[in-house]
Amino acid sequence: MAKKIVRKKSDRTASKAKKETRNRFNLETLRPPRGSRQRKVRVGRGIGSKLGRTSGKGNKGQKSRRGYSRRRGFEGGQMPLHRRIPKRGFRSPFGTTFDVINVQDLNVFPAGETVTPDLLRAHGFVRTQQQVKILGDGELQNKLAVHAHAFSASAKDKITKAGGSFEVLAS
Repeated sequence: MAKKIVRKKSDRTASKAKKETRNRFNLETLRPPRGSRQRKVRVGRGIGSKLGRTSGKGNKGQKSRRGYSRRRGFEGGQMPLHRRIPKRGFRSPFGTTFDVINVQDLNVFPAGETVTPDLLRAHGFVRTQQQVKILGDGELQNKLAVHAHAFSASAKDKITKAGGSFEVLAS
């Protein structure tokens, strides 16, 4: 009697069907990503858990007690750093800071030019959006109309001596 050979579905098609069902998303197959949901550590639940008895807080002392929180800068009774270092000076909360430019730096502009803070930023003399102050270091050779937020007394003298003019801009 001849045996009848029965061919099974190939393993390849079976594994393909498994993959399709594994990758298919529906309400039954929705799961959070692996590692995104971890169980809460339950402390004080026996010595076998490694966090039993003292619950990882060590033995006795203020730090092991309930409700303990150390204040900022506390160094265990030692004089804290913010009290050890010397305090000097005063910083006004209403003070203004300027980007400063000396009159000798203005010699790159041709005579008759109107120098404004925007022009100084375009030429790279001023790199921030702060107000501009002109100081009187050096000499000015060209006759310029200089517009800035502040001028030193010597800068005003040197600009007018060179035949130029200055204008104080509103803050």
